[in-house]
Amino acid sequence: MYDYDLLVVGSANADLVIGVERRPGAGETVLGTDLAVHPGGKGANQAVAAARLGARTALLARVGDDDYGRLLLDSQRAAGVDTVGVLVGGAPTGVALITVDPSGDNSIVVSPGANGRLAPGDVRAAASLFHASRVVSTQLEIPLETVVEVVRCLAPDSRFVLNPSPPRPLPREVLAACDPLIVNEHEAKVILGDACVSERPEDWARILLAKGPRSVVVTLGAEGALVASGTGVSRVPSVRVDAVDTTGAGDAFTAALAWRLGTGESLAEAAAYAARVGAAAVTRAGAQASYPTAAEAEAL
Repeated sequence: MYDYDLLVVGSANADLVIGVERRPGAGETVLGTDLAVHPGGKGANQAVAAARLGARTALLARVGDDDYGRLLLDSQRAAGVDTVGVLVGGAPTGVALITVDPSGDNSIVVSPGANGRLAPGDVRAAASLFHASRVVSTQLEIPLETVVEVVRCLAPDSRFVLNPSPPRPLPREVLAACDPLIVNEHEAKVILGDACVSERPEDWARILLAKGPRSVVVTLGAEGALVASGTGVSRVPSVRVDAVDTTGAGDAFTAALAWRLGTGESLAEAAAYAARVGAAAVTRAGAQASYPTAAEAEAL
C-alpha cells in the first residue's frame, strides 16, 4: 500500500509577475502592471495541482530561509501537500521573473537559488518517500545529476514521469525510465536536436519514443496533445476556453496526468483528463492560484 499517489521532486520558486502589452525586444524597455508575487516553480506547482485534485501528494524540494520560502511552504500546506521532504536553507529561494501579454502567453527567466542546491544526497536521504510513492514526477529546474539520482532511487513498482523543462540533452538512463516523457513543441525540438527532421508532431513523438522512453506525450497547446507508446500514436483533443494566463498550465497538465496514470488509467485517458485540468488552469491568472479542484475539472 502506497502512502502517496504522487511524489514530486523539483523546484519551488517565487513567481514575480508583470503584465505587459507586449514583451520587450532586445534593448527595449516597456511599461507593465504592478508587480504580483505568487508561489510557483515547476515542482511546487505540480504538487499543488495534484493535491487540489485530490491526490495524496508529497514534495521533495529546497527553499531558502526567507519570506519567499515561507510563502511557498504555506501554499503547499494550504493545498494539502505533505512538506516533510521540503528542505530549508543553503541559498535564497528561487525566483522566476514572468511577463504576461494580453493573449495570456508568457516569458520566464528563472534564478534557481536553493533549487540548484537540491543534491543527489538529498534524494538518497529521502529514500522512504520514494518507497511510499506510486508515481514520481520531476522536471529540470533542479540539477540534472539530482534527476539521475531520482531515477536510481525509484521503487521497483513505481512509475516515473519527466517534463524536461528547461530542456537539455538527457542521459539514456533517464530517458529509459520515463513513462511518459512529457514535452511541448519547443522541448521536443531541443531534445531531438539533429534528429528533428520533420515538422509533424506525430513524427517527433515516434522519434522521441525510439530514443528510449517507455511512452511519450507531446503537448500542443490549443491543438491538444499526442500520446505515443509501443501500441502507436494517437491525438488527444484540446478543451476550448478563453485563455487569461498560461503560466503553470503545463505543470497542471503533468500533475493531473501523473496522478491518473497511478490510478490505472491508460495514457490516452489520463492525457484527456489532464487536458481538461490544463484548460481550466489557463482561465485564471497565476499558476497555483489557477489550479482547479476535481469538480471544476470534471465540469469541463
